[in-house]
Amino acid sequence: MLQSLISLDDHEINLVTDAVQQWCSENKLDIDSVEGRRAITIAVDLVQTNTAPEQLLAELSQQMNQR
Repeated sequence: MLQSLISLDDHEINLVTDAVQQWCSENKLDIDSVEGRRAITIAVDLVQTNTAPEQLLAELSQQMNQR
């Protein structure tokens, strides 16, 4: 899980962790749960594909609901 964050800079890591923490909080899930880890992976992918920061949480939520 943390290996996927290595390729990101500090700003991108903050974007990922903020979005995932908010998503987990809204869904009453622990970030260390299976779903939390999956959210981290998806958020990293979104940041790497240049998803706009203001769209990150919405896109993360959408993708988490699809799977």
